[in-house]
Amino acid sequence: MADSLPSGGAGEGPRESALSRRTLRSELLLVLALSLGASALSSLISFVGSLTRPGGLKDQAATLNGSYAPGRPWLDLAWQLFGIATALVPVLLVAHLLTREGAGGLRSMGFDRTRPWPDLGRGTLIAAGIGSAGLAFYLGARAAGFNLTVVPESLPEVWWKFPVLILSAVQNSVVEEVIVVGYLLRRLGQLGWTPMAALVASSLLRGSYHLYQGIGGFIGNVVMGVVFVLLYRRWGRVGPLVVAHALLDIVAFVGYALLAGKVGWLPTA
Repeated sequence: MADSLPSGGAGEGPRESALSRRTLRSELLLVLALSLGASALSSLISFVGSLTRPGGLKDQAATLNGSYAPGRPWLDLAWQLFGIATALVPVLLVAHLLTREGAGGLRSMGFDRTRPWPDLGRGTLIAAGIGSAGLAFYLGARAAGFNLTVVPESLPEVWWKFPVLILSAVQNSVVEEVIVVGYLLRRLGQLGWTPMAALVASSLLRGSYHLYQGIGGFIGNVVMGVVFVLLYRRWGRVGPLVVAHALLDIVAFVGYALLAGKVGWLPTA
């Protein structure tokens, strides 16, 4: 094919690719259209709806994990597992595209089991640092009227509630870090984007699909995106980022389920 391209370290360093720019660009757009790009557009529409609805943003709620079949727990469980499984399909697509390219699949971005303990340790430290700052920022943004009230879960009190919340957190972390960090940075590097432009694009994409939470959710996730891109470039692995993101979401989902209505500082819908 024409236009063979250099590909980038930690997805952005030099490497020959037999794929043309047009093919790489098309693949990237299709992956985003099937995953976080579509989520970003949906989030924008939702945010416009919230802005144009009577009342302030903090008087509205954004529910992250809700019931699909209220009053029918087994059917609800089936829908929950179906949603989690299908959300991971774009990650499998990315793995296929990178394998076909000869890059080694998801191993090329450090999503493997070769360094489990360093990944776990680094991810835990990241989560501890971002988690406390993120909660404070959310509470401040909501109090200022820039954010909706985020309801991490509204599942029924059934035996599968906490396992599903944990699976949902892991699914979110894998999809977001593999696509918006590892894959996006690699493709943008191959397409000739500068490291700074790629960092901005990745961070803005992360913020945009959280816009349904409000302006605070957008800004907070843009900042998180910058930190994650810089750490990825330093370590060359998305493994620690997946761990950190999963821990952040698990604490948010399970913590809300355990504390909502029992502590005064936690906003509820």
